[in-house]
Amino acid sequence: MLYVCATPIGNLGDLTPRVLDALRTVDLVAAEDTRRTRKLLSACGVHAALTSFFAHNEVEKTAAVLELLREGKDVALVTDAGTPGVSDPGARLVAAAAGEGLPLTVLPGPSAVTTALVVAGLAGDEGFRFAGFLPRRGADLRAAVASWRRHGGVVVAFESGRRLARSLGVLSEVVPAAPAAVCRELTKVHEEVVRATVEKLALRFAAGAKGEVTLVLDLGPARPDDEVGEERVRAAAASLLDRGLSRRDAAAALTVCLGMRQNEAKRVVAVCDRPAVRSPRRP
Repeated sequence: MLYVCATPIGNLGDLTPRVLDALRTVDLVAAEDTRRTRKLLSACGVHAALTSFFAHNEVEKTAAVLELLREGKDVALVTDAGTPGVSDPGARLVAAAAGEGLPLTVLPGPSAVTTALVVAGLAGDEGFRFAGFLPRRGADLRAAVASWRRHGGVVVAFESGRRLARSLGVLSEVVPAAPAAVCRELTKVHEEVVRATVEKLALRFAAGAKGEVTLVLDLGPARPDDEVGEERVRAAAASLLDRGLSRRDAAAALTVCLGMRQNEAKRVVAVCDRPAVRSPRRP
């Protein structure tokens, strides 16, 4: 049997009795980080055989675990925190075991996603989107937000404390007034939840933050015309450049004529191709 075990995201007291029983009885524990899992097991008085199971060895370790399952052995799969397979290693193994019809079960438990969603005070009847880790590149993050806005609603995403300031800076250019919450170090001693607009959060965390962060973002009603609007703005920028304006002047014109934020206008102009300069024809 493969036991997919959710482990605490911070407070060890959140380990469920079912997960603890599985860890005590399985033949092997496959862990994202054996050092961290060994500390967890030691704190619970559990002595189990451990093997590493992380992103860079997932392919080969999946094959090894499948062989054990075929032999009738019991294996517990755990990550550093939360549920395996959710922005953590494990999805490949679960899919492979299910594909072969091997017995498996999920032992639910703590989740940073649902914990942050509820504590942020932004949960609604319309559901939410889990986006995993935020894209690292600013352009990719802007594109992701454009896609999310077409569907609207609440988005939950992971981010590291050291990248938080940069990501909030990008988000404040695109959706400055959106209600949001930065949930840091959930269930730990230094848990912190700050609720405000994206723009205010960008100022609050301009110097960054420590620890693990879950961001909750309310994008409001669906905006299916956002993509069309973006195309129109780019067309306007291209037209201004075609008339011979510099990128700086074109961005200023977009700011005045369309009411765009200065940084957003500069971004749109920056990705537009300037028209080729044609050499005068010889008589």
